[in-house]
Amino acid sequence: MKVTINGDAGELPEGATVAHAVQSLTAMTSGVAVAVNDVVVSRGAWESTSLSENDRVEVLTAVQGG
Repeated sequence: MKVTINGDAGELPEGATVAHAVQSLTAMTSGVAVAVNDVVVSRGAWESTSLSENDRVEVLTAVQGG
């Protein structure tokens, strides 16, 4: 299915979840925030939140610096 992840068009398998989208970008799970269609998805809901055709997913990671 077609989805947009961080502004880039991509393909994920039918039945993909938010967790699949995150794993397609990073192996990190801590310090990561996700929104689907501008709605934040809590970490505990990543595995159970299914994605649909044309969803917009934003995956943000925390960065330390100074």
